[in-house]
Amino acid sequence: MCKNQAILSILERYWGYRSFRPNQQEIIESVLEGRDTLVLMPTGGGKSLCFQIPALAKEGICIVVSPLIALITDQVQNLNNRGIKALAVYSGMTYQQIDQTLDNAVYGDYKLLYVSPERLATPLFKARAAKMNISMLVVDEAHCISQWGYDFRPAYLQIAEIKEIIGKVTTMALTATATPVVADDIVSKLQMSSPAIFRTGFERPNLSYVVRKVEDKIGNMIRVCRGVQGSGIVYVRERKRAEELSKVLSANGITSSYYHAGLSKEVRRARQDAWKENRIRVIVATNAFGMGIDKPDVRFVVHYDLPDAVEAYFQEAGRAGRDGERSYATLLWNSSDLQRLRQIYRITFPPIDYIKEIYQKVFLYLQIPYEEGKDTSRKFVLSEFANHFKLNQLSAFYAIKYIEQEGYWELTDEVETPSRIMFKVSRSDLYLVQLKNSALDAFIKALLRLYGGLFTQPVIIDEEYIARLTNDSTDGVVSKLQRLAAYNILVYSKSVRSPLIIFNNERLTEDNLYISSKRYQERRERLKERLDAMVAFVQNGSECRSRQLIKYFGIEPAGDCGICDVCLNNKKIVKALRQSGSVERELLMSAAGERSELYLEVYREMVDAGLLPPPGKGLS
Repeated sequence: MCKNQAILSILERYWGYRSFRPNQQEIIESVLEGRDTLVLMPTGGGKSLCFQIPALAKEGICIVVSPLIALITDQVQNLNNRGIKALAVYSGMTYQQIDQTLDNAVYGDYKLLYVSPERLATPLFKARAAKMNISMLVVDEAHCISQWGYDFRPAYLQIAEIKEIIGKVTTMALTATATPVVADDIVSKLQMSSPAIFRTGFERPNLSYVVRKVEDKIGNMIRVCRGVQGSGIVYVRERKRAEELSKVLSANGITSSYYHAGLSKEVRRARQDAWKENRIRVIVATNAFGMGIDKPDVRFVVHYDLPDAVEAYFQEAGRAGRDGERSYATLLWNSSDLQRLRQIYRITFPPIDYIKEIYQKVFLYLQIPYEEGKDTSRKFVLSEFANHFKLNQLSAFYAIKYIEQEGYWELTDEVETPSRIMFKVSRSDLYLVQLKNSALDAFIKALLRLYGGLFTQPVIIDEEYIARLTNDSTDGVVSKLQRLAAYNILVYSKSVRSPLIIFNNERLTEDNLYISSKRYQERRERLKERLDAMVAFVQNGSECRSRQLIKYFGIEPAGDCGICDVCLNNKKIVKALRQSGSVERELLMSAAGERSELYLEVYREMVDAGLLPPPGKGLS
């Protein structure tokens, strides 16, 4: 069987497709030939298959570095559901959980191991990686490695260090949003050797970009949702606004719901599924929504708030029209949005002294003394922290995020810590408990049957799953576990949802905490450049929107798209010029003067038709 047939067989067996999307096969073959490979492919282009299929085709286990816990857990779950053995190690897991997972990666028949960049650098991971048969190293969302990127993660800078342990393996990097400078930085930081570089899918001939300067955003949003049939996404910045706009749409007869990171995992999944299955038409969401969701028939994306970066806008807008059918990406903006961007620039970088003060206050709040806390995680609710010290919540947030960029800690969105149990008594003592309490005997036997290792380490459990197999209610299972915990027979840690702060270093003294003022200023300048680029995009009404976006990412566009708001407006001007009288024509030509290509096209056409005099003759 030839190589192409082998990968096509894997594609059909696990994903049910009989052919690849454009460039997927060439990318996969590059990796299978052992070439380092950089893939620049917008959202919806099928990046995941480009490394998942080679991972299945090659011997050994593929390490996938990914920055988002939610995306890691979703991808691993999806792979397992397809019958593909995959594991994950990420911040927030206990030492015992990580230890057991890495054991499975070394000795089990697993094909993919997803890991957050912070865990990749730990001594435990490095020690186990040396024992693994690693087929390839994959870095997803690779723009995070570059300080010139819009979503820099300091732990990404240490990824290349793992190569000293695992040896020379094929390295693959993937991102949806990389400018030429960022792409070069990725290749350098990952020490990629003469990589094959694929830039694909940036031109979307079916996607109409529409940028509207409006005061009545709600009315325009409703008109888009009514005017375009099919499902859509409305992106907003704030959770509260997502809830408010969802109610507005519902009140106007448009089935909708809202989605943000503050909702429980069950609620988010239920709403995501309802939208994917077209039981609700519009989802109003923060940028927490969309990653890893494969819904090809999204007909429109509305940006109710102006994004902070062209990269973020391009990625989110690109979730429309993945099936190739005509779709719309509408961005609504006004002068208030520009004022907000200016405000973001002012507050995103608090004074360095304030940042250092917040660093110490976080440790004080969590009661962690100097030289302690390394490699631990704690629940951390920003609003409670700010209230405790009477701080401005937004200023404190940006200080905490800056310290994260310096690599001292990591602040997660709300994550769900699963329930865990571990028996505190020996097997013989537990047997005596079972003899004395027949009501709990059957339940204890079920626990022992369903889960291994309960006497040696805390084990993740699912109360709902236990309830189904024991013909009990979830509340009944929780009640029994709490009774066993009250009898001091086991330790029961019930599932909780909370943001986590994960410490990569011990608490430093005021004198030892170093924050580079040079790096601080460089990051401020890069933020200003990104904000300026976003403002330039919305205000540039003379150049094709698709052309502007593609040029931003360093790619020469084939031509104007013909379907964005600028192109359609230009067509109207051309039509008006052709139909107007001489005086009107002169005024219209003057109005079109900034659009030099359009002006010359119409001018030549009219000279040739005798409607205008040749150059230098003057208008009649």
